[in-house]
Amino acid sequence: MFHIKERRSRAGSALTLAEVVYHASVRSVRKTHGNAIIAIAINILQAVIFVAVFYFMFLILGLRGVSLRGDFLLYIMTGVFLFLTHTKTLGAVAGAEGPTSPMMQHAPMNTAVSILSAMLSTLYIQVLSLIVILFVYDAVLHPGAIAEINQPLPAFGMLLIAWFSGAAIGMVFMAIKPWAPVPVGIVTTIYQRANMIASGKMFVANSLPPAMLQLFDWNPLFHAIDQARGYTFVNYFPRNSSWEYAIWVAIVLLMVGLMIEFYTRRHASASWNARR
Repeated sequence: MFHIKERRSRAGSALTLAEVVYHASVRSVRKTHGNAIIAIAINILQAVIFVAVFYFMFLILGLRGVSLRGDFLLYIMTGVFLFLTHTKTLGAVAGAEGPTSPMMQHAPMNTAVSILSAMLSTLYIQVLSLIVILFVYDAVLHPGAIAEINQPLPAFGMLLIAWFSGAAIGMVFMAIKPWAPVPVGIVTTIYQRANMIASGKMFVANSLPPAMLQLFDWNPLFHAIDQARGYTFVNYFPRNSSWEYAIWVAIVLLMVGLMIEFYTRRHASASWNARR
Protein backbone atom coordinates (compact mmCIF):
# COMPACT_ATOMS: atom_id res chain seq x y z
CA MET A 1 0.00 0.00 0.00
CA PHE A 2 1.00 3.60 -0.43
CA HIS A 3 2.55 5.31 2.54
CA ILE A 4 3.94 8.73 3.29
CA LYS A 5 7.63 8.88 4.09
CA GLU A 6 8.19 11.09 7.10
CA ARG A 7 11.19 13.36 7.20
CA ARG A 8 13.12 13.08 10.41
CA SER A 9 15.71 15.37 11.89
CA ARG A 10 19.17 14.06 12.70
CA ALA A 11 18.22 13.79 16.36
CA GLY A 12 15.07 11.86 15.46
CA SER A 13 17.01 9.52 13.19
CA ALA A 14 19.57 8.94 15.95
CA LEU A 15 16.81 8.11 18.44
CA THR A 16 15.19 5.73 15.96
CA LEU A 17 18.53 4.00 15.36
CA ALA A 18 19.17 3.75 19.10
CA GLU A 19 15.74 2.19 19.63
CA VAL A 20 16.29 -0.40 16.90
CA VAL A 21 19.77 -1.21 18.25
CA TYR A 22 18.29 -1.62 21.74
CA HIS A 23 15.65 -4.10 20.61
CA ALA A 24 18.18 -5.98 18.45
CA SER A 25 20.56 -6.13 21.44
CA VAL A 26 17.82 -7.59 23.64
CA ARG A 27 17.14 -10.18 20.94
CA SER A 28 20.86 -10.98 20.81
CA VAL A 29 21.07 -11.38 24.60
CA ARG A 30 18.16 -13.83 24.53
CA LYS A 31 19.72 -16.02 21.85
CA THR A 32 21.28 -18.21 24.53
CA HIS A 33 18.00 -18.61 26.41
CA GLY A 34 14.51 -17.16 26.16
CA ASN A 35 14.82 -15.81 29.69
CA ALA A 36 17.33 -12.95 29.80
CA ILE A 37 18.23 -13.62 33.45
CA ILE A 38 19.04 -17.25 32.72
CA ALA A 39 21.08 -16.20 29.67
CA ILE A 40 23.17 -13.89 31.86
CA ALA A 41 23.46 -16.57 34.57
CA ILE A 42 24.82 -19.02 31.98
CA ASN A 43 27.51 -16.52 31.00
CA ILE A 44 28.41 -15.91 34.66
CA LEU A 45 28.70 -19.66 35.18
CA GLN A 46 31.03 -19.95 32.17
CA ALA A 47 33.28 -17.22 33.58
CA VAL A 48 33.33 -18.87 37.02
CA ILE A 49 34.26 -22.22 35.45
CA PHE A 50 37.09 -20.58 33.48
CA VAL A 51 38.47 -18.93 36.61
CA ALA A 52 38.20 -22.16 38.62
CA VAL A 53 39.91 -24.23 35.90
CA PHE A 54 42.87 -21.85 35.64
CA TYR A 55 43.10 -21.55 39.43
CA PHE A 56 43.44 -25.32 39.91
CA MET A 57 45.69 -25.61 36.86
CA PHE A 58 48.11 -23.09 38.38
CA LEU A 59 48.01 -24.98 41.68
CA ILE A 60 48.62 -28.38 40.08
CA LEU A 61 51.46 -27.12 37.87
CA GLY A 62 53.01 -25.18 40.73
CA LEU A 63 52.85 -21.88 38.86
CA ARG A 64 51.19 -19.87 41.58
CA GLY A 65 54.52 -18.67 42.87
CA VAL A 66 55.52 -17.10 39.55
CA SER A 67 52.41 -14.90 39.39
CA LEU A 68 52.42 -11.29 40.51
CA ARG A 69 52.58 -10.33 44.15
CA GLY A 70 49.01 -9.59 45.11
CA ASP A 71 45.66 -11.31 45.02
CA PHE A 72 46.05 -14.50 43.00
CA LEU A 73 42.44 -14.67 41.80
CA LEU A 74 42.58 -11.06 40.60
CA TYR A 75 45.61 -12.08 38.55
CA ILE A 76 43.59 -14.87 36.94
CA MET A 77 40.50 -12.71 36.48
CA THR A 78 42.39 -9.99 34.62
CA GLY A 79 43.31 -12.59 32.03
CA VAL A 80 40.08 -14.58 31.92
CA PHE A 81 37.63 -11.68 31.73
CA LEU A 82 39.52 -9.86 28.97
CA PHE A 83 39.95 -13.12 27.05
CA LEU A 84 36.24 -13.97 27.29
CA THR A 85 35.19 -10.44 26.35
CA HIS A 86 37.50 -10.40 23.32
CA THR A 87 36.62 -13.84 21.97
CA LYS A 88 32.88 -13.62 22.64
CA THR A 89 32.67 -10.19 20.98
CA LEU A 90 34.65 -11.47 18.02
CA GLY A 91 32.35 -14.47 17.66
CA ALA A 92 29.19 -12.36 18.04
CA VAL A 93 30.24 -9.79 15.43
CA ALA A 94 31.58 -12.43 13.02
CA GLY A 95 28.28 -14.27 13.32
CA ALA A 96 26.09 -11.16 13.01
CA GLU A 97 23.45 -11.09 10.30
CA GLY A 98 24.92 -9.87 7.03
CA PRO A 99 23.40 -8.26 3.94
CA THR A 100 21.95 -11.57 2.68
CA SER A 101 20.14 -12.36 5.95
CA PRO A 102 16.32 -12.47 5.83
CA MET A 103 16.29 -9.98 8.73
CA MET A 104 17.59 -7.29 6.36
CA GLN A 105 14.23 -7.35 4.58
CA HIS A 106 12.58 -5.77 7.62
CA ALA A 107 13.11 -2.01 7.67
CA PRO A 108 14.74 -0.21 9.43
CA MET A 109 17.01 -3.21 10.08
CA ASN A 110 20.44 -3.02 8.42
CA THR A 111 23.93 -4.42 8.88
CA ALA A 112 25.00 -1.49 11.08
CA VAL A 113 22.23 -2.32 13.56
CA SER A 114 23.19 -6.00 13.45
CA ILE A 115 26.85 -5.26 14.18
CA LEU A 116 26.16 -2.69 16.92
CA SER A 117 23.66 -4.94 18.67
CA ALA A 118 26.14 -7.85 18.64
CA MET A 119 28.85 -5.63 20.11
CA LEU A 120 26.72 -3.97 22.78
CA SER A 121 24.89 -7.11 23.90
CA THR A 122 28.19 -8.93 24.44
CA LEU A 123 29.67 -5.96 26.32
CA TYR A 124 26.57 -5.74 28.51
CA ILE A 125 26.68 -9.42 29.44
CA GLN A 126 30.43 -9.44 30.10
CA VAL A 127 30.44 -6.27 32.22
CA LEU A 128 27.44 -7.48 34.24
CA SER A 129 29.14 -10.85 34.78
CA LEU A 130 32.33 -9.08 35.88
CA ILE A 131 30.44 -6.92 38.39
CA VAL A 132 28.53 -9.88 39.87
CA ILE A 133 31.61 -12.12 40.20
CA LEU A 134 33.78 -9.36 41.70
CA PHE A 135 31.02 -8.42 44.15
CA VAL A 136 30.55 -12.01 45.32
CA TYR A 137 34.32 -12.52 45.59
CA ASP A 138 34.73 -9.30 47.58
CA ALA A 139 31.73 -9.89 49.82
CA VAL A 140 32.09 -13.61 50.52
CA LEU A 141 35.53 -15.02 49.74
CA HIS A 142 38.00 -12.16 50.12
CA PRO A 143 36.67 -8.97 51.75
CA GLY A 144 38.53 -5.94 50.43
CA ALA A 145 39.64 -7.57 47.17
CA ILE A 146 38.19 -4.79 45.04
CA ALA A 147 40.03 -2.21 47.13
CA GLU A 148 43.31 -3.91 46.18
CA ILE A 149 42.84 -2.91 42.52
CA ASN A 150 45.34 -0.09 42.08
CA GLN A 151 43.62 1.87 39.27
CA PRO A 152 40.10 0.52 38.62
CA LEU A 153 39.08 2.90 35.81
CA PRO A 154 42.19 2.37 33.62
CA ALA A 155 41.93 -1.38 34.27
CA PHE A 156 38.31 -1.27 33.06
CA GLY A 157 39.54 0.72 30.06
CA MET A 158 41.72 -2.24 29.11
CA LEU A 159 38.59 -4.40 29.16
CA LEU A 160 37.01 -1.96 26.71
CA ILE A 161 40.10 -2.17 24.49
CA ALA A 162 39.85 -5.98 24.50
CA TRP A 163 36.16 -5.62 23.58
CA PHE A 164 36.85 -3.08 20.82
CA SER A 165 39.71 -5.09 19.30
CA GLY A 166 37.55 -8.23 19.31
CA ALA A 167 34.77 -6.33 17.54
CA ALA A 168 37.22 -4.97 14.94
CA ILE A 169 38.64 -8.41 14.13
CA GLY A 170 35.13 -9.86 14.06
CA MET A 171 34.12 -7.10 11.66
CA VAL A 172 36.74 -8.26 9.16
CA PHE A 173 35.57 -11.87 9.44
CA MET A 174 31.92 -10.83 9.16
CA ALA A 175 32.59 -8.78 6.01
CA ILE A 176 34.47 -11.62 4.29
CA LYS A 177 32.10 -14.37 5.42
CA PRO A 178 29.52 -14.03 2.58
CA TRP A 179 32.28 -14.66 0.04
CA ALA A 180 33.75 -17.74 1.75
CA PRO A 181 31.56 -18.81 4.69
CA VAL A 182 33.24 -22.16 5.45
CA PRO A 183 36.91 -21.01 5.39
CA VAL A 184 36.08 -17.88 7.39
CA GLY A 185 34.29 -19.99 9.99
CA ILE A 186 37.33 -22.25 10.30
CA VAL A 187 39.75 -19.30 10.60
CA THR A 188 37.52 -17.66 13.23
CA THR A 189 37.51 -20.83 15.33
CA ILE A 190 41.29 -21.25 14.97
CA TYR A 191 41.90 -17.65 16.08
CA GLN A 192 39.63 -18.04 19.11
CA ARG A 193 41.31 -21.29 20.15
CA ALA A 194 44.81 -19.91 19.53
CA ASN A 195 44.08 -17.05 21.93
CA MET A 196 43.91 -19.57 24.77
CA ILE A 197 47.72 -19.36 24.62
CA ALA A 198 48.48 -16.29 22.50
CA SER A 199 46.47 -13.94 24.73
CA GLY A 200 49.11 -14.24 27.45
CA LYS A 201 46.60 -14.65 30.26
CA MET A 202 48.75 -17.39 31.83
CA PHE A 203 51.88 -15.23 32.20
CA VAL A 204 53.09 -11.63 32.16
CA ALA A 205 55.07 -9.99 29.37
CA ASN A 206 57.90 -8.87 31.66
CA SER A 207 58.78 -12.51 32.40
CA LEU A 208 59.24 -13.46 28.73
CA PRO A 209 62.64 -13.47 26.98
CA PRO A 210 62.84 -11.44 23.74
CA ALA A 211 62.65 -14.55 21.56
CA MET A 212 59.40 -15.64 23.22
CA LEU A 213 57.97 -12.12 23.31
CA GLN A 214 57.99 -11.96 19.50
CA LEU A 215 55.51 -14.84 19.42
CA PHE A 216 52.90 -12.85 21.35
CA ASP A 217 53.38 -9.11 20.82
CA TRP A 218 51.45 -9.11 17.52
CA ASN A 219 48.25 -9.82 19.43
CA PRO A 220 46.31 -6.73 20.66
CA LEU A 221 44.66 -8.86 23.35
CA PHE A 222 48.09 -9.75 24.74
CA HIS A 223 48.86 -6.03 25.16
CA ALA A 224 45.45 -5.30 26.73
CA ILE A 225 45.78 -8.08 29.32
CA ASP A 226 49.33 -7.13 30.27
CA GLN A 227 48.40 -3.46 30.62
CA ALA A 228 45.33 -4.40 32.68
CA ARG A 229 47.59 -6.22 35.14
CA GLY A 230 49.79 -3.14 35.31
CA TYR A 231 46.78 -1.04 36.37
CA THR A 232 45.45 -3.73 38.72
CA PHE A 233 48.63 -4.48 40.70
CA VAL A 234 50.60 -1.70 42.32
CA ASN A 235 53.93 -3.57 42.02
CA TYR A 236 53.76 -4.50 38.32
CA PHE A 237 54.98 -2.11 35.62
CA PRO A 238 54.46 -3.52 32.08
CA ARG A 239 57.47 -2.66 29.93
CA ASN A 240 56.87 -4.93 26.95
CA SER A 241 53.29 -4.02 26.04
CA SER A 242 51.38 -0.93 24.95
CA TRP A 243 47.66 -0.19 25.02
CA GLU A 244 48.17 2.36 22.21
CA TYR A 245 49.29 -0.47 19.92
CA ALA A 246 46.09 -2.40 20.66
CA ILE A 247 43.92 0.63 19.87
CA TRP A 248 45.67 1.46 16.60
CA VAL A 249 45.51 -2.15 15.40
CA ALA A 250 41.80 -2.26 16.25
CA ILE A 251 41.10 1.01 14.42
CA VAL A 252 42.95 -0.16 11.29
CA LEU A 253 41.14 -3.50 11.28
CA LEU A 254 37.80 -1.78 11.85
CA MET A 255 38.36 0.50 8.85
CA VAL A 256 39.36 -2.48 6.71
CA GLY A 257 36.28 -4.38 7.85
CA LEU A 258 33.98 -1.42 7.10
CA MET A 259 35.40 -1.07 3.58
CA ILE A 260 34.99 -4.78 2.84
CA GLU A 261 31.49 -4.78 4.33
CA PHE A 262 30.48 -1.79 2.17
CA TYR A 263 31.72 -3.55 -0.95
CA THR A 264 30.03 -6.81 0.06
CA ARG A 265 26.72 -5.06 0.79
CA ARG A 266 26.68 -3.48 -2.67
CA HIS A 267 27.27 -6.82 -4.38
CA ALA A 268 25.23 -9.02 -2.06
CA SER A 269 22.81 -11.52 -3.56
CA ALA A 270 20.12 -13.58 -1.86
CA SER A 271 21.35 -16.62 -3.82
CA TRP A 272 24.55 -16.64 -1.71
CA ASN A 273 22.61 -18.34 1.08
CA ALA A 274 22.44 -21.47 -1.09
CA ARG A 275 26.22 -21.91 -0.63
CA ARG A 276 25.96 -22.19 3.13
